[in-house]
This record gives sequence, C-alpha cells and structure tokens, in this order.
Amino acid sequence: MDKPSTDSTRALRQAFGAFPTGVTVITALRGDGTPAGLTVNSFCSLSLEPPLLLWSLTASSPNRALFEAASHFAVSVLAHDQEHVSKRFAGNGAAPSVKLNKFDGIALDKHVSGIPLIHGAAAQFVCKRHAHYPGGDHIIFSGEVEWYHRSHAAPLVFHAGHYKKLES
Repeated sequence: MDKPSTDSTRALRQAFGAFPTGVTVITALRGDGTPAGLTVNSFCSLSLEPPLLLWSLTASSPNRALFEAASHFAVSVLAHDQEHVSKRFAGNGAAPSVKLNKFDGIALDKHVSGIPLIHGAAAQFVCKRHAHYPGGDHIIFSGEVEWYHRSHAAPLVFHAGHYKKLES
C-alpha cells in the first residue's frame, strides 16, 4: 500500500480534529527523581474492572524511554482556564538555546509517590504502568488507576486545531 500524500495526511489530520478531545499533562519521575511532563490529547478511559486508562506518545519522542521505564505516571486533565499549562508542556516554550524547566511557575500538587500533578486540574489520576504497545507512529501506554481526584472545574477541550471551553 502506498503511503498517503502530504495532502491526504493533512486531510486525515483535519478529519481526526473533528473529534473534540480533552487536554492532559502526563507526568512521571526520571530515574534521578526529577519530574518530566508533556501535553497529550490522546487520552481515554479503557476499563472499569480493572480501572485502566490509556494515552499515546509519538514513537520518536525523546520522552519515550522515560515512560517505557517508569513504573508509575500521572495524568492531569486540564481545566478550562489552564490553556497556558497545556502550551507550556507542549513544547519548551523558548528558543532552542534556552533550557526551560516546564514546571517553573506552575502550581503543583504532589502525590505521595512524588509524581507531580497539575493543581486545579479537572481530574487527576496516578497510575501504575500496565503495558505499552506499538501503534503505528505512536506508542500506546495503559495504566492501572491507583488514585484519582475529580474537581468541579470544566475541562479544557481541543477541537479542529484550537483550544475551546465548554459552554454550560
């Protein structure tokens, strides 16, 4: 089968973008105990028994080895007023020559495990890594939920390439 052209890849991406998603920040601890995190919108519930969730990461991500090795990770489902947090964790937020700690200036909650959670998030989950699988150009991670918290904040939504806020 031929690979899709750039035009059809763009069209497929736009078609996928018709589905609104929540916006999350996934965090874990590196081997030396320092936190790492990134923005992900490929997150969903998987199972209630056992309680599982899943998310995916680009296979070429420099964070791949970290999440494959981490025994635990956390998911913070961002609240409607946390677009700035999503943007911070989506990239380095600075010129390549400037090293930015994504966690600087971000309000955090710390789980007993030490994994940081984004303070004020609509929901928070701490998971034991259950499995990871290849999925095309991504790696699919599943986690068993060991702890969670749900606030009353409305979630931040991503749709058609833009951040959106749900209207009540």
